[in-house]
Amino acid sequence: MRQSSQQNGKHSGNRRGGVSRRTLLVGGGATAGLLIAWGAWPRSYRPNLAVGENETLINAFLKIDTSGQIIVIVPQLEMGQGVTTVLPQILADELGADWRTVAVQGASISPIYANTLLAKQFLANDWADLAGGVGDWTLEQIAIRDAMMLTGGSTSVRMFAQAYRDAGAAARALLCKAAAARWDVAWENCDIIDGLVTDGQRKLKIGELAASAATFALPDVLPLRSTDRSDNRLIGQDVPRLDLPSKVDGTHVYAGDVRLPNMVFASIRQGPPGALRLKSVDEKAAKSVTGLLEIVKEESWVATTGTNWWAANKALDMLDPAFDVANPANSDAIEQALENAFTADTGRRIFSQGDLAASFSGAGLMRGDYRVAPALHLTLEPPCATARVTNDRAEIWVASQAPSFCRRAVARALGISEGNVILYPLPAGGSFDRRMDHDVAVQAALIAQKVKRPVQLIYSRAEDIISDHPRPPAHARMVAKLTPRGMIEALSAKISAPNADAETWARIAHHLPATEAAQKANSHADPRAASGLPGPYAILHQAVDHYPATLPIPTGRWRGQADSYTCFFTEAFMDELAADAEIEPFSFRMQHLGNAPRIAQCLTTVTSMGGWKGGIAGSGQGIACHQMDEASIALLVEAALDGGGLRIKSIIAVVDVGNQPHPDIARQQIEGGICFGLSAALGGATYYDKGMPTRAILGRLGLPRLASIGDVRVEFIESDRDPAGVGQIGVPPVAPALAGALYTLTGRRHRALPLLPPASFA
Repeated sequence: MRQSSQQNGKHSGNRRGGVSRRTLLVGGGATAGLLIAWGAWPRSYRPNLAVGENETLINAFLKIDTSGQIIVIVPQLEMGQGVTTVLPQILADELGADWRTVAVQGASISPIYANTLLAKQFLANDWADLAGGVGDWTLEQIAIRDAMMLTGGSTSVRMFAQAYRDAGAAARALLCKAAAARWDVAWENCDIIDGLVTDGQRKLKIGELAASAATFALPDVLPLRSTDRSDNRLIGQDVPRLDLPSKVDGTHVYAGDVRLPNMVFASIRQGPPGALRLKSVDEKAAKSVTGLLEIVKEESWVATTGTNWWAANKALDMLDPAFDVANPANSDAIEQALENAFTADTGRRIFSQGDLAASFSGAGLMRGDYRVAPALHLTLEPPCATARVTNDRAEIWVASQAPSFCRRAVARALGISEGNVILYPLPAGGSFDRRMDHDVAVQAALIAQKVKRPVQLIYSRAEDIISDHPRPPAHARMVAKLTPRGMIEALSAKISAPNADAETWARIAHHLPATEAAQKANSHADPRAASGLPGPYAILHQAVDHYPATLPIPTGRWRGQADSYTCFFTEAFMDELAADAEIEPFSFRMQHLGNAPRIAQCLTTVTSMGGWKGGIAGSGQGIACHQMDEASIALLVEAALDGGGLRIKSIIAVVDVGNQPHPDIARQQIEGGICFGLSAALGGATYYDKGMPTRAILGRLGLPRLASIGDVRVEFIESDRDPAGVGQIGVPPVAPALAGALYTLTGRRHRALPLLPPASFA
């Protein structure tokens, strides 16, 4: 499935002088594909892409057809973040393509497309107990060998930019060689400009040369273009998004749009967190629903199929399934488990600097206790998968952030080999890491196997919320000591939270049930559960401790990860310390940022742009800053209380995210992160009673509306650094900045997320 642009536009890429250990070999025969050095265990992997009659496979990231269409292969899940535009843009710029000829196609599962940058974060935990640890190179090879294709953590551009740049340069060199052979000139004298191969006098179309180009050998050193940006380059330009036209006209295909012959529709009920087994159903009542076809019962869930989804879901309601539940979740028990974790022996120090104990001796300590509730993903598109299963073969249409693990899970569930499972990659209508888990694909396959017909399974919104693995709740105990001059002498951050990353990995990579995964993951402390700490501030004596908490609800990755709450803890506490030191919040932060010039520049700029009033009473202004994914941000919120409700007047963010390939997509991502962070600050949380969420309807979750958000401005700091991650950086600073704004309006510190009950948002 391809998406193509029909408009003019331009591009960007990452910088580097040559080709790394991943050496790109292009052409036919034995040299086709990507060779990856394995040291003592050499392995070569060739592209496993389908190639049409009129197409030529140039390398693992590029096909060219005879009409000159540039078909860029993208292994990353498009979930609205624009990755299927940015990565093709990098390749097209290096190639010299005309953007109007560029299309995109999803990648097959292959070791070539392993996201080693994200995989290493997960794998380091698996190998943590090995004496001496495991080096990055070894972890990379494990990820490659297991084809760990992953999307998340703002890693797509940081991971693949150079590979796409190399792929474009390789194709350009081969096409120039093919043209040079026809013209009997040196290939180095040729170039590709606006999609035409030229030696300065003659021109040839790319499509005419593709087949012959694949027969040439690559030069020893790839001729990468200069990183200087200009008007005739795609790099750094806001080229039209490749996915936009089909999203506008409705032809963009999601999992719920798939239609197969003889297909039926399914709805599912899985029970609340802690559900052990299906206890009872009312089949007689369900069978009264017109359009019901079959009832499929498994140990821990029940599904209905129908001639349409509404019939299946109505029958499921009439079925009224009941489950045996162990330790049903409730919010009081969750809060108590987080508090109890502070006294458990599994906690450990994950960062230490200076002599905290000596600094804390005596009086004058300040303490702030903070907490956050579980935060839901609430993607626009609920979980959905379409499956067709025969005796020894399965086809799955699904949006997955971990397709190789998804395929493996389907194969295990059906009892067939992985090679007999075909996963068709589809875009997602949002994810925020919701699609790291793949239960919906496994369930759709099992239902299809039982009913012997293709099945499309869609979760209802209530089922989406009930079955969600939310961003983990967390508690923090922040303690600090100030010097007489108002500087922080010492700081202690104790964080109680589940290991959401480790839980997710145990589910998707080790196939553990959610409850078992939580027990295993939370048996030890994990720095990822306190990512974002220590903060950017220069403090002589400080320490960070993590206390893992096993909760009655499974937890999962979420946009912003642990930084989404550790930034709230740090920045809200900075406001309180500034007040105690009798220094306005901006100046208090600046005097601690001597070792962080990038974030200091962001903070200085945002306060200037926003007309910072010093955090005086009634100003409605709050500030916060953060660093993650190699990016820096400072944010200023201005709010007001209208008729007892909160109204956001404006949000200004100044960010340093390096030299972005597509500035407008970067801006979109940061704006989206800000709105997502605002949702978490004011709602988007769920509370539990008797195992069930107390709110399972979007309208009752306190989500802000665009009309109530006000003006959102994002300003980039000019930079020549490589692109930083942009998908998450907008989330963390919103809640603490809004908490600071609320303090100026109400005179009360807000130490819990959400900051206000849903009814308080106007």
